[in-house]
Amino acid sequence: MDSTKIQPGNRVLAKVALRIMPFLALLYFVNYLDRVNIGFAAPNGMNKELGLSATAFGFASGVFFLGYLVLEVPSNLALHRFGARRWMARIMITWGVVATVMAFVPNATTLIILRFLLGVAEAGFFPGIILYLTYWFPASQRAKAVALFMAAVPVSTAIGSTLSSLLIAHGHGVFGLSGWRFMFLVEGVPAILLAVVTWFYLTDRPEKANWLTAAERDWLAAELDAERRATEAEHHWPLRKALTHPRILALAFVYFGIAYGLYALGFFLPTIIKGFAEQFGTSFTTTQSGLINAIPYVIGAVAMVLWARHGDRTGERKWHVALPMLLGGAAIPIALYLGNPFAAMVAVTVCATGVCAALPTFWALPSNFLSGAAAAGGIALINSLGNISGFAAPYLTGWLRDLTGTQRAGMWAVGGCMIAAACVALALGAKPKASASRE
Repeated sequence: MDSTKIQPGNRVLAKVALRIMPFLALLYFVNYLDRVNIGFAAPNGMNKELGLSATAFGFASGVFFLGYLVLEVPSNLALHRFGARRWMARIMITWGVVATVMAFVPNATTLIILRFLLGVAEAGFFPGIILYLTYWFPASQRAKAVALFMAAVPVSTAIGSTLSSLLIAHGHGVFGLSGWRFMFLVEGVPAILLAVVTWFYLTDRPEKANWLTAAERDWLAAELDAERRATEAEHHWPLRKALTHPRILALAFVYFGIAYGLYALGFFLPTIIKGFAEQFGTSFTTTQSGLINAIPYVIGAVAMVLWARHGDRTGERKWHVALPMLLGGAAIPIALYLGNPFAAMVAVTVCATGVCAALPTFWALPSNFLSGAAAAGGIALINSLGNISGFAAPYLTGWLRDLTGTQRAGMWAVGGCMIAAACVALALGAKPKASASRE
């Protein structure tokens, strides 16, 4: 493609990114915060008030993903059929209602039921957005687009940890609620409000984008259609194959390892920081703990975008997934053996940065050989199976904490899983061989 075509194309993609990426990142910010804010509630009164052990808390955190697993693929196929605008709004209303009701949970059993229902309500949101980005960005720009979207994960944890801590600290007694209940109430409402905005703001496909000129719509639609036809001609994966092929299952394992690190840190880092008081003799207020919890994710957000841009620029994928996973997996087990809280947080930050850096480039891999309904089903299946780690990570981490009396064994499990996933990513490479894709 000559330079006279590159510049107009870049301008169109920049216009698309400016229109949809900040809004999608905002949606994911709210989504991820509602998913993991139970981690901030746990050490700040919830576990004590509801009588939760570390194992029970881990189960309540992770049962979300069992509900998520059940409906992930059908939800993504529904989005492909009915359009992102309608389906995303439906998802957000249902998850917002469940997240808000958690403020009034009376006991551990009800908490577990509501966490399961929250997973059912949210099913399809994340893979739906990943699929939606394939409707708007060519493969050469996709990792960067995914990074801009997924930057909401570390930003949500960084800002959300501070916000959640402030709500817990200053919301105690408001409406007669405990601080952690007030946090659930306040953080659940935005999803309901944003569902209404989503219905009117999102555009399903470039062909329907009246905020683009006719020439811009035609260029983008033609570019994406040509890429889709080339992918189908080279690989031609039907939906059934996308749901059963060993390569998809291997990619699901890679994502399992990435997400294992993400959720183990997301759910238990606030508890680990609170444990510094016993281990190192430190003392932090709730707000200070929230600010400390934010540090790894602020650095991770920057690394995520820069690493994804580098991957798009070089076109290399497998090492851009595996290298940060290897570094993060090696760092996290030693974090709790270090002699002071500063050194421990450096190791935790390396792990969080590795997870954040690997995420966007990983999601550029399946769209290299999947399109249409196969992309909808395959991406959803990878996300669904990978997110089993969302159940395994908090449950196993909590169980090991109760079994051994320390967080160290759980962090060794995190590191081992991340390193195993990195090895599988290196074995897979970025694309299947053409002959294998036509099996």
